[in-house]
Amino acid sequence: MDRQELDQSGVLLVDKEQDMTSHDVVAIARGSLGIKKIGHCGTLDPMATGLLMLVVGRATKIQDLLMSEDKEYVGSITLGQTTNTQDAKGEVEEEKEVGDLSKEQITAVFDEYTGNFEQIPPMVSAIKKDGVPLYKLARKGQVVERAPRPVYITSYDITRVELPEIDFVVNCSKGFYVRTYAHDIGAKLGCGGHLSALRRTRSGKFNLDRSTSIDQLKNGDRDELLKSMVSLAEISLMRGA
Repeated sequence: MDRQELDQSGVLLVDKEQDMTSHDVVAIARGSLGIKKIGHCGTLDPMATGLLMLVVGRATKIQDLLMSEDKEYVGSITLGQTTNTQDAKGEVEEEKEVGDLSKEQITAVFDEYTGNFEQIPPMVSAIKKDGVPLYKLARKGQVVERAPRPVYITSYDITRVELPEIDFVVNCSKGFYVRTYAHDIGAKLGCGGHLSALRRTRSGKFNLDRSTSIDQLKNGDRDELLKSMVSLAEISLMRGA
């Protein structure tokens, strides 16, 4: 590997803004850096903000390794409404009275979703059925059976309860659907609910401390952007390799 290729390889931590796809961010990075070999680790929905890890150059070889690590999210659930996407971007399917839920009742339900359990992936996911992503079927109004998937939560914290809203922090496994978590908690509380805000704050050992804003990614100096990347050598040390 030559010196230039090494200097142009690493992980660029981006703080994604709302209403952008993960692919949008990759396209901006390719334009700003003048490098085509860029991918991302773990899709963030357009509604979500926060940590999007871009693998640049030789770092694309460790994409799967980086994607397999635990994540931390900060989110909000709005109780009393279920939507067809399990989040605020979908159409409201059902509305119910929230009632006078206590913090103890809410905590008891969150407690049920700790450790290892199974989740049924939402229809608006990238999982494929007969080679077609589920979200494409969902757009046509189709609903197909999805097999439950093993996931886990290592810890959670309820940071605010102002009904109908609940704010939380959750540390979870790869492949965990926070929208489904919000939907399932709402269902268990008997009033339904959906995910109304989401921000990824950590993925593995990476967090937002060294992140680049979308404005910096669009308008920043190319050399400065390259310098801000986490190098392959640093990633190797972080992983204890």
